Amino acid sequence: MQDHNPPPSPAEQAAPELVENVTTPASAEAPVAEERVGDTLPSLTEQLRQTELKAAEHHDAWLRAKAETENVRRRAQDDIAKASKFAADKFAQAMLPVKDSLEAALTTENATLESLKQGVELTLKQLVSAFQSANITEVSPLGEKFDPNKHQAISAVEADGEPNTVITVLQKGYLLHERTMRPALVVVSKAKPAA
Repeated sequence: MQDHNPPPSPAEQAAPELVENVTTPASAEAPVAEERVGDTLPSLTEQLRQTELKAAEHHDAWLRAKAETENVRRRAQDDIAKASKFAADKFAQAMLPVKDSLEAALTTENATLESLKQGVELTLKQLVSAFQSANITEVSPLGEKFDPNKHQAISAVEADGEPNTVITVLQKGYLLHERTMRPALVVVSKAKPAA
């Protein structure tokens, strides 16, 4: 086999110490390169550690937000259940005096017809006041055009005037906040047959 190392040049033979000086920086570069690689590795390791800390922090924040959302949802469901359960509380409070008045009327001895009538009128005023506080309005559509959303026709009778007009109210209807609670039972007019 041939030797692949070239023979020393005349300059190298003349000044061997210069060759050492030239080669020394080359050998000094190797540790610098190792230091750079060593510096880069701790930097990457540090970045990875910081990223993992941030990921853990974000995961913790997500878990807390999820728990808070679940608590809010649970509280809202409890509030809805309580509102549904106690929705009639205000109306029931307004109805208690009406019940008291009716019971007082029944326990009164030697009541005259006039005193009973006055007691019933006062009780009716209490009831109307309770209805008003609950936004319950009465529907008595005598003479109005028939509205199937608010009225229930029991029969139709031939009558003068415009057809489908309420001519008799058999039972008043009631609205709660403009929504029909109970339609009014009515008799409506129909056109007379042509002679």
